[in-house]
Amino acid sequence: MQIKYLEKDKLLFFSLEEEIDHHTTKDLRRKMDYEIERHMPKKVIFDFNSVSFMDSAGIGLLLGRYKIVNMLGGEVALINVKKSVKKVLDMCGILKLIHIYDDFGMKFNVC
Repeated sequence: MQIKYLEKDKLLFFSLEEEIDHHTTKDLRRKMDYEIERHMPKKVIFDFNSVSFMDSAGIGLLLGRYKIVNMLGGEVALINVKKSVKKVLDMCGILKLIHIYDDFGMKFNVC
């Protein structure tokens, strides 16, 4: 996972580079929580460009980070979500809380 923080915009960007399942979520959760606590972002972007699979552990990972960021008064978005992963997100209802954007630069003014 690559992490980028844009201080000017208080934007924290997580570029996920693996499958998100019960094998990977513990380490991802620890790293993400550390970065969120360290930077206290107002915007968090999860880039799913390299993610081809996600199970229920991944859903829990996203919901947990959503709750933390939401308590900080921030917002969360997903970008570059593949069709198979989007289907899982849609079926569990997470897209009612977290939106997917095609052009996050337009939404978050960071490009």
